[in-house]
Amino acid sequence: MNRLRTALATAAAAALGLAALAAAPAQAAAQPAFLAASQMPPSSTPWTATQIFPGVPENGGVLCAPYKIPAQNTRYREFSTELDTNGVQVTTVARTEADAVKLVDTLRKSLAGCGPLLERQNPGLHAVSAYHGKLAVEEGAWVYSLDTADPQIGSTDIHLFSVGRDGRTVTLVRWGQMGDLADAPLTGFRTTTKTAVNKLY
Repeated sequence: MNRLRTALATAAAAALGLAALAAAPAQAAAQPAFLAASQMPPSSTPWTATQIFPGVPENGGVLCAPYKIPAQNTRYREFSTELDTNGVQVTTVARTEADAVKLVDTLRKSLAGCGPLLERQNPGLHAVSAYHGKLAVEEGAWVYSLDTADPQIGSTDIHLFSVGRDGRTVTLVRWGQMGDLADAPLTGFRTTTKTAVNKLY
């Protein structure tokens, strides 16, 4: 009887060990993947990327959506070139898919209304937000732009944004540089957005 118990215990331990080994790759794969520097829109100088950091970027998120993305279960990576073109990807895993849908809706409203909000907050600034359509990737991705001009400083800036979702994971990508919408690589940014959402899992 003791031999039988020992054999059963050994078999159970072996089964648990195999289960742990099987679970390890699944747990490792559960962490959403990020864009590589080479997957940002084409630029005249190479892109570089930081490591992936926990939480949200400085100031609570990104332009047009500050403090909208929770820090918990969120990571981000920043991108830059030698010509001051820059970007960031922020990815968060929501508690449920319904929470992810709500976050996407919140971010989309923030991006769509960013121009008028910035004008109210900064008298004299001209800011125009525009919607550039939905992309067919996973549960969808939506693209926006923000075109700003400050007559007092004489500067113009253009930013492209996208929000995409795969299940309960939401990712936001931003690209920005000096110039206006005519200078922005909108087609390339759409490709970057599709890649970002497809790479999540």
